[in-house]
Amino acid sequence: MKHATIFAPVLALAGAAIGFLLRPANIFGHQLPFSIVMTRGSTLQGINQLLVPLAQQSFNDVLAGALCGLVAGLIIAALAGRS
Repeated sequence: MKHATIFAPVLALAGAAIGFLLRPANIFGHQLPFSIVMTRGSTLQGINQLLVPLAQQSFNDVLAGALCGLVAGLIIAALAGRS
């Protein structure tokens, strides 16, 4: 199947989106914004620097979701290519 290679990037994006949506919340129950997560909290200043570990964990969750989606997409592409 020629179009099987589209599975990997699509599922990687889907996994990243799921990882972003399921990222941890701070003590007030709020999740960090996308811009803070993607910079791993490097732009935080003052008292907000206490949120850097949370931003790093959130980024790791997004990355893990993307990698899981990529692996799933590659497996699906390989299985679809067999038939």
